[in-house]
Amino acid sequence: MLDLGTGFVASVARDPDALAIVDGSVRLTYAQWYARISSLVASLESIGLKPGDHLVSVLQNCEAAATLHWACQLAGIIITPVNWRAKADELDFCLENSEARAIVYQAASAPAVEASTHPPALPCICVGDNAVAGALAFDAMVAEVAAEAVPRAGADAWSVMLYTSGTTSRPKGVPRRHRAERAAGIAHVAQNLYRRGERTLGVMPLYHTMGVRSLIAMSLIGGTFVCLPRYDASQALALIEAEAITNLYLVPTLYHDLVHAREFASADVSSVRKLGFAGASMTDGLLKKLNDAFRPDLFVNHYGSSEIYTFTIDQNAPAKPGSAGKAGINQQIRVVRLNATSAAELAKPHEEGEVIALLAGDESFEGYWRRPDADAKALRDGWYFTGDTGFVDADGDLFVTGRVDDMIISGGENISPVEIESCLSLHPAVLEVAVVGLADERWGKVVTAFVKRRGPVSEQDLEQFCRISGLANFKRPRRFVFVDALPKSPVGKLLRRLLVAGDYQHENVPPSSAA
Repeated sequence: MLDLGTGFVASVARDPDALAIVDGSVRLTYAQWYARISSLVASLESIGLKPGDHLVSVLQNCEAAATLHWACQLAGIIITPVNWRAKADELDFCLENSEARAIVYQAASAPAVEASTHPPALPCICVGDNAVAGALAFDAMVAEVAAEAVPRAGADAWSVMLYTSGTTSRPKGVPRRHRAERAAGIAHVAQNLYRRGERTLGVMPLYHTMGVRSLIAMSLIGGTFVCLPRYDASQALALIEAEAITNLYLVPTLYHDLVHAREFASADVSSVRKLGFAGASMTDGLLKKLNDAFRPDLFVNHYGSSEIYTFTIDQNAPAKPGSAGKAGINQQIRVVRLNATSAAELAKPHEEGEVIALLAGDESFEGYWRRPDADAKALRDGWYFTGDTGFVDADGDLFVTGRVDDMIISGGENISPVEIESCLSLHPAVLEVAVVGLADERWGKVVTAFVKRRGPVSEQDLEQFCRISGLANFKRPRRFVFVDALPKSPVGKLLRRLLVAGDYQHENVPPSSAA
């Protein structure tokens, strides 16, 4: 298989004059972008970076971040992107853990870099203004005239190392090879039916597997990556209209904000013909609203992870709400019994268990970076134990029900939050909902729904709605908490652990006026 650098050079040869990237007033064709990338490759080499070195980036989505990603692929450098919101101690951990040889940052991440205890000799490269003392200027590095960069890494070389979110412990590094990254990009193109010249909204961050996949996929088809540094629904709608975006690939939270934005009703989103989502389950209510609003030609539920990009794909998500479909073209999956010790302990149809994926798949990683303890827990019998719960129905379609750690055990019954959330999301007065189990002396855990209201509704109203919906009695919430907002990660994932810990803000509207 080709390495990513060679693949990019092939794309330049195929579509030199096609629009490759847009970032505000910056608009570059593939030929122009290649020249800029080549300059950066030469500059990185001039400061002593070699193939196999780690480079940590702390950037929002912008032309510089995308240029850096491709320069690292051509130079054989392992790009190691970190959330631009990271604090100094989090940044220090990643720098030390990866043994980084350079760091690239911008104004938004400058305070963390300044407070970091990184080695004084570590080269710092600043994008834009607000440089720390002694930092190199990114703009000067890409302005250097250089010969066209020649790919220096093979398909088996390391391409990127993403860090997991680290919600319960220190983040885990997920190193991935060029061949796995390219296979995932090709699968993304195939499974989303992308055509030559597609245009995508580049808003999923490039420290997240979804953002990286969008970037790679567009280059494979001569497509355009339209940068949006920070998600803002009104800005997203303006870009969709101005740049004639053809496909969206977002987490459900960002879709929710998009269709509920004040500007949505008047925005022209007719150019968008393909929707894809990943990162979390989508409630039935949001799925229906999106399908009605966009009437897309294709609506894909993509289920995967940083470790193995694709587990399953459902290319017609509205037809069977909640279904994650069947294994992707590079993968095989199973559902094993909860707490199974081997991949052979298969769950029965409709029996909830843990989802596992074959490590031999073309998109798979090979293990965590210097974490044998994590490998021992997740990698067994040639399979990756995802930590996700789910079941397979009579048609062979997978339904993902949550995380093993999120499972609510109440009165001895296993209860998945996702089913309850989907039920409540269909109530017209519910804007957002999250379900967790809170400690209870009698039941062990009591099912509790945290609700952000769209309009007037009471606990009694929601109780009655659950009762007539067909939700089993033991699954119905016993408590409702009305909140102003639900806690989420920077990429829009619900943080249930914060609800369990009591880290939420009660709705400041008196119940009497909202019920």
